[in-house]
Amino acid sequence: MTSTIKIPDGGEKIRIENGNLQVPDNAIIPFVEGDGTGRDIWRASKRVFDAAVEKAYQGTRKIAWVEVLAGEKAFNETGSWLPEQTIDTFQEYLVGIKGPLTTPIGGGIRSLNVALRKALDLYVCLRPVRYYPGVPSPVKHPEYVDMVIFRENTEDIYTGIEFEDGTENDEKFKALLKLNFPDDFSKIRFPDTSGFGIKPISREGSYRLVRAAIRFALDNNRRSVSLVHKGNIMKYTEGSFRNWGYEVAENEFGDQVYTWSQWDRTVEAKGEGAANLEQEEALKAGKLLVKDAIADIVFQQTITRAREFDVIATMNLNGDYLSDALAAQVGGIGIAPGGNINYVTGHAIFEATHGTAPKYADKDMVNPGSVILSGEMMFRYLGWQEAADLIVKGMEGAITAKTVTYDFHRLMDDAKKLKTSEFGTAVIQHMDD
Repeated sequence: MTSTIKIPDGGEKIRIENGNLQVPDNAIIPFVEGDGTGRDIWRASKRVFDAAVEKAYQGTRKIAWVEVLAGEKAFNETGSWLPEQTIDTFQEYLVGIKGPLTTPIGGGIRSLNVALRKALDLYVCLRPVRYYPGVPSPVKHPEYVDMVIFRENTEDIYTGIEFEDGTENDEKFKALLKLNFPDDFSKIRFPDTSGFGIKPISREGSYRLVRAAIRFALDNNRRSVSLVHKGNIMKYTEGSFRNWGYEVAENEFGDQVYTWSQWDRTVEAKGEGAANLEQEEALKAGKLLVKDAIADIVFQQTITRAREFDVIATMNLNGDYLSDALAAQVGGIGIAPGGNINYVTGHAIFEATHGTAPKYADKDMVNPGSVILSGEMMFRYLGWQEAADLIVKGMEGAITAKTVTYDFHRLMDDAKKLKTSEFGTAVIQHMDD
């Protein structure tokens, strides 16, 4: 590790032992401030984090912040968009947080966020979506939305196996298909001008994603886990994800869950009435319901029947679409938090879910809510629940008082427009309400 990473005196590493995080009272947390508006957002967010820790623990706990570089700042200072020392620091200190990053134009890294997830095998993208009273919403009952999305982070089309039309590799791939799978090749409507993409979904990847979702649901007294897929069309990728999800549910959590796969078997053996009674008794006994839904139907039903969804486990692309669509119901991605986690190694990076918005950079005007609430997620992951609760209290208080940044101000009657820094101050003040 080079000298550009400055580790503060007195800070200690977070460790993992026997699958459990060991968090010292002076935990070292690496951070990336982010590009564009990230600079304003990080300054406000860090003040909120430090205030929450101080108010919750009266000096007995403290974060030792360590800046690491990624994005434009990294490129300008080191010539690399994602320096190895940044990855090494996140690797060594386990838990970190970052603002929005620019994706470099041209070849090389397709996405800095994806590169970090792959480097640390952060296979869960965790996206809680809930409503804060007073936030402007386009739907009639945004308060019905209280969901947690487990989006698989390492497979699906985000593995980037694609062949561009007209390239040598595309011609090779088409020749391979035509020679070895002629019946399938004949289904392609315009093969001469087609690009191709490969969509890998594995048993191992599906198991660990669904396993994490079920454990979270059980630990947090959630009612259900929905496996969201398009398995009626993509039978051996998304359909297999559904089947493997039921397998891990029944094989590893059998006495704690009831699955729709069990319901189907009982229908076949004893009829639908017996299956309905079996499910009713299981839920009365406190078992977690594991069910599934077709992806396109989920987009409709999370609007019309939001209360029927709780924890959602799905693949990468579905999760990308769905998390942003749900965020729109509760105020937009400006306040949507996210975390990328490996529950086995303990590694986690919490992050803003929005872009860098460069035209607003350094104007002290954008909403810092996404990073602030990502920090709230980080504190819960660390087990610092009291600090997390204060952040939620402060956010709710500031929004309820209609002291908000411009994005909410333009949609709220009689609201007071605050700068980014001023909103951070309002959140801190409402922690004392």
